[in-house]
Amino acid sequence: MIIHLKPEVTSQVAEQLGRELESIVLPRQGFFALITSSKMKPLDEKYNQFISQKFPFDDDIQLASKKYLSDVREIKITDTVSIGGKTNNTVMITGPCSVESEAQIEQCSELCVELGVKVLRAGAYKPRTTPYAFQGLGLEGLKLLDKMRTKHNLKIITEIRDSTHVNEVIEYADILQIGAKAMYDHGILKACGKSGKPVLLKRGFGATLQEFVQAAEFILSGGNDNVILCERGIRTFETKTRFTLDLCGVAYLKQYTNLPIILDPSHAIGFAYGVADLSKACVAMGVDGLLIETHPNPSVAKSDAAQQLNFAQFRELNSQLAAVANAVGRKMI
Repeated sequence: MIIHLKPEVTSQVAEQLGRELESIVLPRQGFFALITSSKMKPLDEKYNQFISQKFPFDDDIQLASKKYLSDVREIKITDTVSIGGKTNNTVMITGPCSVESEAQIEQCSELCVELGVKVLRAGAYKPRTTPYAFQGLGLEGLKLLDKMRTKHNLKIITEIRDSTHVNEVIEYADILQIGAKAMYDHGILKACGKSGKPVLLKRGFGATLQEFVQAAEFILSGGNDNVILCERGIRTFETKTRFTLDLCGVAYLKQYTNLPIILDPSHAIGFAYGVADLSKACVAMGVDGLLIETHPNPSVAKSDAAQQLNFAQFRELNSQLAAVANAVGRKMI
């Protein structure tokens, strides 16, 4: 249950009510809100004097529910670029899987500038499935991304791999990415909840939609309203593709949650040949953004080489997506 307290309720009283109702106390604009377990239904009448509005729920998808906020949240990235809201924009985010060198990330940044892409993605800390693979450049990679941001006027999204460097990523990134392998990491979720920066939360490849959105609730209940959901494929019985892009799940998220949705076709299929077709399907669903991996020479990429598009492939796809977006009343930016 979400409980809005009357504007005259002080912080001390709100904290006391929070303890009594075993709830999270969130300061809102002009009032306090209490977030209790969805299992709490009837309230003792003695609390009515403090309450202006109540929102009961059947499950713990609460702050992210359209039953609470009917409109999709708008996440401001720049003065002119937002993700979600009523903009009808589909924001393109692109860049390599990993920062590998200054020359490589410089080329990727120049591609963004050429095509008008405002957000550059690249990993500095890489959560790999084997300890013998490239783990990223770490802090050096973050500093290179910071250099590209300043030089090319780009916004940066990069991943928090674990809690050991969460503060470094928060310091350098404009959008904090929580990867599929870290979706259940409460240390990362809570740290991002305390940050006011936009957070892109990727769905774990074995997570249900309920688990996915409840992970977002950890960030929202920490006081950070700037959460973006990212569907990047789930593990099924299929072995011919890396994962299975769950467009049915995307339809559910659009219908029932108030969070913007970005899709990552690169990680879903795991092979460059299918990224273009999947991207068109994603845009046709009217989603809020795309996350596509590009590399100057994918054949020598140090991570996820098979799924990254070369620049010629990305230029062609980017031009095609504008028509798809226009067909469903949206605009690629």
